[in-house]
Amino acid sequence: MLKGIAASKGYAIGKISIMTHQELTIDESTCESVELELTALKDAVVNSKEQLQALRVKTAENIGEHEAMVFDSHMMFLDDPEFVGAMEEAIQSEMKRAASAVEQVKLFFKNMFAQMDNAYMRERAADIVDVSNRIIKNILGISSEVNDLPENTIIVAHDLTPSDTAQLDKSKVIGFLTDIGGVTSHSAIMARSLEICAVVGMGDITSTVKNGMECIIDGIKGEVILSPDQETLEEYKSLAEAYRKKRIELKKYKDLKLAYKDGREILVAGNIGSVKDLDSVIENGADGIGLFRTEFVFMDRDVAPTEDEQFEIYKTVAERMSGKPVVIRTLDIGGDKQIPYLHLEQEMNPFLGLRAIRLCFKYEDMFKAQIKALLRAGVFGDVNIMLPMIGTIDEIRQAKKIIEKCKNELKEEGIPFKADTPVGIMIEIPAAAIAADILADEVDFFSIGTNDLIQYTLAVDRMNSNISHLYNPMNVSVLRLIEMSIKAAHKAGIWCGMCGEMAGDLRVTKTLLEMGLDEFSMSGSSILDVKELIYNELK
Repeated sequence: MLKGIAASKGYAIGKISIMTHQELTIDESTCESVELELTALKDAVVNSKEQLQALRVKTAENIGEHEAMVFDSHMMFLDDPEFVGAMEEAIQSEMKRAASAVEQVKLFFKNMFAQMDNAYMRERAADIVDVSNRIIKNILGISSEVNDLPENTIIVAHDLTPSDTAQLDKSKVIGFLTDIGGVTSHSAIMARSLEICAVVGMGDITSTVKNGMECIIDGIKGEVILSPDQETLEEYKSLAEAYRKKRIELKKYKDLKLAYKDGREILVAGNIGSVKDLDSVIENGADGIGLFRTEFVFMDRDVAPTEDEQFEIYKTVAERMSGKPVVIRTLDIGGDKQIPYLHLEQEMNPFLGLRAIRLCFKYEDMFKAQIKALLRAGVFGDVNIMLPMIGTIDEIRQAKKIIEKCKNELKEEGIPFKADTPVGIMIEIPAAAIAADILADEVDFFSIGTNDLIQYTLAVDRMNSNISHLYNPMNVSVLRLIEMSIKAAHKAGIWCGMCGEMAGDLRVTKTLLEMGLDEFSMSGSSILDVKELIYNELK
């Protein structure tokens, strides 16, 4: 039995197929014709764009629009003059062959990303390798397609690139295991969307297994059993069948309305990053949207989305939720999320730097375009504006002044908007939780962002495997800050929700109910589990 990181829940029993990428033999000799090599590079880039566009369409149809956006970033690399231009320069100034020039640039950018401080940016090195290898294969005439696989296949690879994962046939591939990777890697995100169970970060699984070896994946515990005996096989077949039946049984809670004994409503809402994510939260009976992460609207683009583009997206979400509350967080960029076109300076400590509301104040025109879009969308549903990374009352007041400016401008332009759109804040900085009684008088609601609150309170980077055991949602300091926030909200007559990972953690649901939390918001796949637990706790 081997251990790894549980990246996508479920059980899988099948046979291993090791995915090895074909070795790329690159000719390092001096080129004979610069023009021919430049032409070869140009043609390979064009072919790569066409392939990526086809993959994007396939991924959007089979997995989701949000997951397909990774290929937008790959195509952006192909349009980046620094990236492709460096390849052309290597051909022209160093007389390199096209494939050799791409390999040289790939290694340079890969090393640059791999040395960055935060895990998210380090994992983007895989994107560089993926898109570069695609160009090289097109130069060398090598296919990038994943071969046909038998049913009940468990893929084992050093890593799965986004291109690999997008091509997996869900009817045949039931799980995958990788040497490296984390829960934020693209392959892990796609696995969750495909509902293919996965365990990643296993160290050397590729050298441990053999093709055709029988294998069990426990995507709940992050465990893998190789060559199981009959007794173990039967045990996990039972677990897998019970898990499948449980998912079906949970559907009975889909339309369940929950409330405390005093009649106060309890909402179990969904977190989304795009319009496509709505399908999952609606299918699982979400009582609303507790967090729309709008940064994904801004990412993987050459320029910021316009006010009208954003309005159409927010309007669609509001309409599809049919009057249920929709909490939309304003742009939360910085830390582990970057936008290339803003050209932000690399910071020594990005999680403590220019991010979220701080960045919005610096780029006020961009912030105003988003606020106007949100106010306009409020006409079509119960839209709530949520401000991230708030630490002081002055930041709330500054944001509210900008919101008032936006209302006045929309009024002057004769554009319909909802004047009384509720405005709330995320409680994710300990300072905000401690001063919650003061901040509550300025806003219409709180939503506790536990991912950052835990990280900042305990001084623990949850992506750092060396100290991940210290990242504890049940730490008494964290629980005290959460309880302080809920009590302060209720004293001020406003509601308090939670939109971090902790909201969907069944280990703490009872504790949060005892504190009186009004709204639990989580990924669509967790909604029914939480509804069931709350129902059983309150009956």
